[in-house]
Amino acid sequence: MNKKIFLVTSEFPPQPGGIGTHAYHLAKYLQKNSSTVTVLTDMRSREGIEENKFDAKNSFKTYRVAISSPRIGMYFKRIKMLLSLIKKQDVILASGKFSLWMVAFMSLFFKKKYIAIAHGTEVNFSNPVKKTITDLSLKRFQSIIAVSHFTKSLLTKSLLKKCTVIPNGIDTKLNDKQIKTIDLQGSPALITVGNVTRRKGQLNVIKMLPELIKKYPEIHYHCVGIPTEKDRFLSEAKKIEVEKYITFHGRVSDKELYQFLKSSDIFVMLSEVTNTGDVEGFGIAILEANILGIPAIGSKGCGIEDAIKNKETGFLIHNKNAIEFSAAVQNILENDTFFSINSVKWAKEHSWEKIITKYKQVLKK
Repeated sequence: MNKKIFLVTSEFPPQPGGIGTHAYHLAKYLQKNSSTVTVLTDMRSREGIEENKFDAKNSFKTYRVAISSPRIGMYFKRIKMLLSLIKKQDVILASGKFSLWMVAFMSLFFKKKYIAIAHGTEVNFSNPVKKTITDLSLKRFQSIIAVSHFTKSLLTKSLLKKCTVIPNGIDTKLNDKQIKTIDLQGSPALITVGNVTRRKGQLNVIKMLPELIKKYPEIHYHCVGIPTEKDRFLSEAKKIEVEKYITFHGRVSDKELYQFLKSSDIFVMLSEVTNTGDVEGFGIAILEANILGIPAIGSKGCGIEDAIKNKETGFLIHNKNAIEFSAAVQNILENDTFFSINSVKWAKEHSWEKIITKYKQVLKK
């Protein structure tokens, strides 16, 4: 392909986040496929030590906008860096709300190939001003890639004809045998990986624990991720007297994350749409569990419908239906080998080696 590709993204590792994880692997595999990739993103720590160590290991160049106060100063820095870097590029990929807006603005001045990546929330704003800005921005792109059919369904009708659905991918080179299991409390042990927020659905799981405890008195729910709303969720758990069945582990290393996943019985993501339009566009963490043989239970009515093969790699349920949830848990536990084998097969269908070929097809258009 031999193109100069410029990826502008709102998130990027080493800090956690689905958009960032997607952007990293996209950059990595495009670079492997004979492209020269440059990334522009924000610094998410004050000192930048963690980011600098991470960036030094990559084969592509990453530019980061340093955190500054007042916050508005970062917007001007982004625009300045974008201006200096965009001139040398052939193709511009934009991922994340502010990235879409900024790149669309730049398209007024530079004739390039522009491709937008839509994850979910940025095309589902309840705020009419943000929704209008996003729609106008997306019209500036020649192509739009949606990470799920659900995300595509959120687009304005006029944009659908230039939209291609390409699901999120995972790195399937993970060596399952090198990951040690740990003594994870609970039988069964349920796990959710992600920022502890209303959108990720941890509170929905907590509220349904009383029903599951009747059938599984040794059950335990593990929440791994930035504990943004931990205190509020824990308060709710205490009201229904299930706090002893829950552990908030906070953010963990990649190594620890895989150990948690491999040692659990079922991955759970009962996400919901928030009042602001924040929505789950796909759910990469589900595939990360699947590749280790861990099936999943997820919500209907969001991008998770593309991440779970219903009744084969787990179940799709209504996110507040305790009876459905309990039945899904029981079915998986009673047929664990069936679901485990299918989960691994499903995850391998989403290897980045396969997903990147779909991106290359869009880039060639």
